[in-house]
Amino acid sequence: MKRTIKKVAVLGSGVMGSRIACHFAGVGLQVLLLDMVPKEAQESADKAARNKLVNDTLQAALKSNPSPVYSKEVAKRINTGNFTDNMKDIATADWIIEVVVERLDIKQQIFEQVERYRKPGTLISSNTSGIPIHMMAEGRSQDFKEHFCGTHFFNPPRYLRLLEIIPTPHTKKEVVDFLMQYGSLQLGKTTVLCKDTPAFIANRVGVYGIMAIFGLADKLGLTIDDIDALTGPVIGRPKSATFRTADVVGIDTLVKVARGVAENCPGDEQNIVFTIPAWLEQMVTNKWLGDKSSQGFFKKTKGPMGEKEILTLNLSTMEYGPRQKPKFASLEAAKPVDDLKTRLKILVSGTDKAGEFYRHFHYGLFSYVAHRLPEISDELYRIDDAMMAGFGWEIGAFESWDELGLSKTLARMQEAGYTVPAWVEEMLAAGHTSFYKLENGKRFFYDIPTKSYLLIPGGEAFIVMKHFEGQTVWKNAACRAYHLGDDVIGLEWSTKMNSIGGEVLEGIQRSITLAEEKYKGLVIANEGANFSAGANVGMIFMLAIEQEYDELDMAIRQFQQSMMRARYSSVPVVVAPHGLSLGGGCELNLHADKICAAAETYIGLVELGVGLIPGGGGTKEFALRAADEMHEDEPETITLKNRFLSIATAKVATSAQEGMEMGILRKGKDEIVLNQGRRIVEAKRSVLELYDSGYITPIQRTDIKVMGRSGLGTLLTGINGMLRANYATEHDALVARKLAYVMCGGDLSEPTLVSEQYLLDLEREAFLSLCGERKSLERIQSVLKSGKPIRN
Repeated sequence: MKRTIKKVAVLGSGVMGSRIACHFAGVGLQVLLLDMVPKEAQESADKAARNKLVNDTLQAALKSNPSPVYSKEVAKRINTGNFTDNMKDIATADWIIEVVVERLDIKQQIFEQVERYRKPGTLISSNTSGIPIHMMAEGRSQDFKEHFCGTHFFNPPRYLRLLEIIPTPHTKKEVVDFLMQYGSLQLGKTTVLCKDTPAFIANRVGVYGIMAIFGLADKLGLTIDDIDALTGPVIGRPKSATFRTADVVGIDTLVKVARGVAENCPGDEQNIVFTIPAWLEQMVTNKWLGDKSSQGFFKKTKGPMGEKEILTLNLSTMEYGPRQKPKFASLEAAKPVDDLKTRLKILVSGTDKAGEFYRHFHYGLFSYVAHRLPEISDELYRIDDAMMAGFGWEIGAFESWDELGLSKTLARMQEAGYTVPAWVEEMLAAGHTSFYKLENGKRFFYDIPTKSYLLIPGGEAFIVMKHFEGQTVWKNAACRAYHLGDDVIGLEWSTKMNSIGGEVLEGIQRSITLAEEKYKGLVIANEGANFSAGANVGMIFMLAIEQEYDELDMAIRQFQQSMMRARYSSVPVVVAPHGLSLGGGCELNLHADKICAAAETYIGLVELGVGLIPGGGGTKEFALRAADEMHEDEPETITLKNRFLSIATAKVATSAQEGMEMGILRKGKDEIVLNQGRRIVEAKRSVLELYDSGYITPIQRTDIKVMGRSGLGTLLTGINGMLRANYATEHDALVARKLAYVMCGGDLSEPTLVSEQYLLDLEREAFLSLCGERKSLERIQSVLKSGKPIRN
């Protein structure tokens, strides 16, 4: 049957329930959010009093940071109510998801009520993180059982991409298939099919990893600061690493999951790892539960001068002390290496205590995940997918094992006393030397039952650029251009924070030329943590500090020309951003024929944060769009002022949807892709659609209406007001005046029609003049020292 989801009922409005409701609303669905009637309102007829619990928790979620919604407008799609008065309203829902407290008896009571009102065929699921799914369905009707399964979202649902789908023996295959596809396509999730085993996949492996690290800390005499330095971004894990992650999750929650695995998995060969250490028991007794109790492994306090200070718990003395910066030779050797896979090899081969830690950590993990097949999953790629999407790992366990060398690592594991199941040795004996392999851009995994490699299902919906290395058509030190099939080429680059410098600009120009000569179009994207943090400000700083203004002028011209080349090429150019897309990265998007942005794209022109204006065509483009947005029924300066303020405040959209509301993405033309992994496929499809529809090279604009002195006067009045009110410094005001001058077309006596090149010349001149300002150089230097992207 064809199934359509228009309305979702979420039962339970706690931390998870309210945020799941927000995510459903964020993707465009109508949501009914229900919870209990507060005790004090049981006899009340006042609707507000009876719905106080659900309304308060929803408002708390909407006000939380980071925001659970892509846009504040989505809150209008959520209706609230209570279990007593409004359970009958679930009859109009297409999907009912239970998110109440983790107690089987309470969940069964809720499902008994659901059975009374739910229409047959409606999807029903539970967000439980640990209760066996089949137990919740006991006593329910056949139709209920056939349409019931576990749907385990990770917190926060908007940002963590994992959605575990856990069927029971009664769940219809068509229901499982629908949820796997719907979760990926409509909810933007990495959907992972799990077996109904304790903690499912991600928490089973993730909590094992944390508990194993706790054991290694004790064994090797490593501190909390040591461990978090060793287990964060340097090995492709989140900044929260291990102990900080435990504080965020909640130490009581971690202990509960660990105990659950220990009690319910007596046959787990690593069951002893889940034993709670004495110091962890003491923390639970002390109610040092992490962020929820304001102290856990870390504690925020104030120093003698009132400054904020973070203290670290000493696990030996159970006392807090100042944080220490660990130093390990192997860690220092690996940090400068940008490529994660190369870093892992350096770290695991280290001869110091850190190297010893990495070997034990990886050997234990590899042994554990190998033994979990087929217990928790029949396919090994699902374990890697779950860990990357649920715990933020950049690389999965089996992929890591491949990179370190499957056969070589196995020999070293066995020497160190780690075991593996028979299927691993049988696989190697048969001549299969890796868990994954690539063929023509397609990824295959080793399948244990058939003892052969199978294509990863659904791979046609995803393009991973690095999988096309065998189809490289051009490259330089920073960039690679690949043939993605169907006569479309893709360009990616790998630089620090994916910044855009001379080599990247060369890559853009050469890729467009190649596409014009032999192909149908170009996709620009990458799989880094971020699309691009902007132009290479280090290069700008060096040229400015050495007063090489001719070279700086040439560099800015090259940037502008590259952006205009993207706009006015003879083939479609589609950009697929994700994560940070700032400054020059934003300017490239502004000049594309189409943007296929991941929902989690944080985009904006941030150059004023370092005392400059957008110099790669961004200022020009905002002036052009402001002119096109002018309406006869409102003052001509309104749209100009709005565009000016976006740049002047270095505003960054907190989602692609907000980027559309800001006018960076264009309604009806650009596209938001909820699943980040699908954006490159969508970009390629868009290239082919534009080409097949008879793509024609746009004509450069010469009809841009600029306001001259009339607009300049309005903007300068606002700037001076901000300066007098101490909301801006003298230097801020200077930069803002330069920006206003460019966006108004200069000191023109009346509104005038000008060309794009006219505005680009003004933009470049203003940019160069600001590069000579001491305050601008100081701000650039500060950003370079911080190693962080430019932000307001």
